[in-house]
Amino acid sequence: MTGSDLKSDLHRYLRYAREAMLWKLDGLSEYDVRRPLTPTGTNLLGLVKHLGFIEFGYFGDTFGRPYDEPIAEQDFAADPTADMWATAEESRADIIGFYRRAWAHADATIDSLDLTAEGSVPLWSEDQRIVTLHRILVHVVAETNRHAGHADIIRELVDGATGLLADNDNMSTSDPKWWQRHRAELEDAAKRTAGLG
Repeated sequence: MTGSDLKSDLHRYLRYAREAMLWKLDGLSEYDVRRPLTPTGTNLLGLVKHLGFIEFGYFGDTFGRPYDEPIAEQDFAADPTADMWATAEESRADIIGFYRRAWAHADATIDSLDLTAEGSVPLWSEDQRIVTLHRILVHVVAETNRHAGHADIIRELVDGATGLLADNDNMSTSDPKWWQRHRAELEDAAKRTAGLG
């Protein structure tokens, strides 16, 4: 595989994961996209905001490609989780717009640099700090897909919606009764294995 094919493949997977992330917001109320559903506060809109920071940072700062984003001016000393949730003053449109601008900035970096282009991630340990575009692309594809998995679970907890994308749910069946029986079977197996049933 040539370098351009590899870059194209990685970029395609990144784009696919980005779209999956935004699809998880579709059709939900303002409350449901913001509400924390884990003990650490994980929420759908916060995941999108976080990924905007990820893309601006890794494809901007790392490769010396500045950006002007007021939303990126967060006080992480006061709140180290500032990129993981939307304030009441930040609208869904603000966060989605921020994420889409991060995509455009990242795409320009990806398109303009070779996979071997070097950058520096100041927050990484000194022996890991110097990176290539290839490494950062792999890292951000992994990071985005990791958070897309979080979004899958959060969305299912909110309203039961599952699947990969609107036109490709990637599920074995869409029959809710089948899933109820399946879940009951799993619960029974777990209890019997643990000696609880």
